This record gives sequence, C-alpha cells and structure tokens, in this order.
Amino acid sequence: SVELITKLNQITDSIHRLIAFTGDYQHMGERDPVWQQVTSVVNRAAKSVMLGEATLTVSTGSLEVFADLMLEKAFYNLLDNAVAHGGDVTAIGVVCHEEAEDLVIVVEDDGAGVPASMKDAIFHRGVGRNTGLGLFLTKEILGITGMSIKETGEEGKGARFEITVPGDRCRM
Repeated sequence: SVELITKLNQITDSIHRLIAFTGDYQHMGERDPVWQQVTSVVNRAAKSVMLGEATLTVSTGSLEVFADLMLEKAFYNLLDNAVAHGGDVTAIGVVCHEEAEDLVIVVEDDGAGVPASMKDAIFHRGVGRNTGLGLFLTKEILGITGMSIKETGEEGKGARFEITVPGDRCRM
C-alpha cells in the first residue's frame, strides 16, 4: 500500500540521518582546533543548505575563532534548522558583538521562532522533529573549545542563537 511505502521511506530517511550523524560525531575533537574565519565558514556551510527564498547576510568582518574543524557543521545545522523549522523564513543574519571579555556571534532568522518551553530542550540529544541530534551536535562541537550556545529569540518573531566565544578564542 502507499501508506506502507511512505512509512518505509520515512524510516529509511531516519536511518540515513542517524548514520550520517554518527559519522560526523565520531570525528568531533579528533583533530586539533584551528583559527577559522567565521564569514568563510558560514558561507561554506550555506552552500550545502537549501536556503530557498531566504537570503543570508553574514556581517562578521574578519572575525576568526579558534574552533574544532567541524565548526562548519555547527553553522550548517543552524542554517538548516532555520529553513527546515522556521516556516516562511525570508532572512537569516549572522552578526557579532563584544560582551564583557567575550565575543558573541548571533545567528538569527525571521521565521516562527522557538517556543519558550523548548529553548533549553532543543540542545538535548533526541529532541526535535528529525533525528533530534543537530543542535546537540552543534553544542558539542562548540563546547570543544569552550564556546557555548543558547536560543534567545521570541516565538513568532524568529529564532536567535547566541554563540559565546571566550575572548582568548577570537580575533579580528
């Protein structure tokens, strides 16, 4: 029946995503962190995301961060989530600003946003609509070099992810 074939396709897709996640996750922290220019990393990540109607604006200048080589995968997950879960996202922006001794990279969109009750849970393994591993992996990748991430957007006005980079792990 058509329903059975549809269900099998969904299960196959889910298994494929889990295998891909496992492949990504096994290499995390395997190699030493390196200095990476944020604009270049985000733009490379964006090439693998079906942005559709969304325009991406990266305004981080010459900012470099000392991060795991999987930093591109972290930004890929954030961009992919924006278009996959944000509804009618038309704009995604990446900016940075100083905060005390640290630097904050903000990735935000104009989509549906994240419900207040889910802001912490979305970073836990198994939470989400697909594998529930993308934001968990993102948090782990960033954590390797002492970065942290939180969601500070307002539901109905868009998602806003703030990545805090320790002052000694960033440079212009």
